[in-house]
Amino acid sequence: MTVIGGGVIGLTCALQLARSGYAVTVVAAEASEDTCSAVSAALWLPFEAAPKAAVIGWSRESFGYFAALSLDSDSGVTMNEGIALYRSEPHQDWWTAALEDSRDARPDELLGGAAAGTVCTMPFVKMPLYLPWLQEQCRAAGIRFVRERVQTLHGFAPDSDCIVVAAGLGSAELMADEEMTPIRGQVVRLSNPGLTDWILDDENPHGMLYIFPRGEDVICGGTTESGSWNTEEDPATTEAILRRARALVPALEDAEVLNAKVGLRPFRSATRVETAQQAGRTVVTCYGHGGAGVTMSWGCADEVVRLVRAEAGPPAGGYPAKPIYTP
Repeated sequence: MTVIGGGVIGLTCALQLARSGYAVTVVAAEASEDTCSAVSAALWLPFEAAPKAAVIGWSRESFGYFAALSLDSDSGVTMNEGIALYRSEPHQDWWTAALEDSRDARPDELLGGAAAGTVCTMPFVKMPLYLPWLQEQCRAAGIRFVRERVQTLHGFAPDSDCIVVAAGLGSAELMADEEMTPIRGQVVRLSNPGLTDWILDDENPHGMLYIFPRGEDVICGGTTESGSWNTEEDPATTEAILRRARALVPALEDAEVLNAKVGLRPFRSATRVETAQQAGRTVVTCYGHGGAGVTMSWGCADEVVRLVRAEAGPPAGGYPAKPIYTP
């Protein structure tokens, strides 16, 4: 098996395939720490992804994996309580359908003039720890890594039983997919003055805001600029994010600004996890996750395993006793 893509989606697909008995090679143009995945604030949150029914299913499946991984301190996954604020009439976001436990916020929990809110506990994935952990899991499973930029599937990996295209925005070129578009996201990282609970304020009148504490630092965002390929920090955007965050949470007023980062989310009108024909061969696709790549990663990877089994048949040594890894 050959997986194209070294971000969180590619690595998780590769890991689940390897743990299902397949010999796997990951081919990626850049190191995992240089992908969009590394910029992700990575609260489990179905965000900028469709269709809703499939997204909820993949996200719910991934929730179980992350909840189990939170018991492993090396993984960088924790379960954190927080609040999603609503500025208009009380309602619940569609993604709460993937949660087993949530409640309406009490009036004393509302911030910044919010009209209502939902309080829930969700997985938080600290990417500086999680990506190295995931890479190590892949190596332990015998996965081979190759650094190469794949520009066409014509003649690529001719001896591979199956190719999985999980290259984020790079999948657009490989699959000639005109539905793919970048959504630019910028975040600011601050020192943590002692915050523990995450805050999501999508309806903030001054622009979308999220505040995600992750131990020694806090990630504040963000932006959703569709069609922008600019990966450079915009100082004006950084200042706007800081103003919104500090107005909502005054404790951040004196927090040191550590850096700002930009990532390009790979958006598609419908996340593509399916078998497809390209360059005269059958491939399995797994891309177009928008802002929910981490959130859907395990569920989508398990779907990829099912598709590969149907296309390529069982691995040479047969299926292991426990074909799909469960933490």
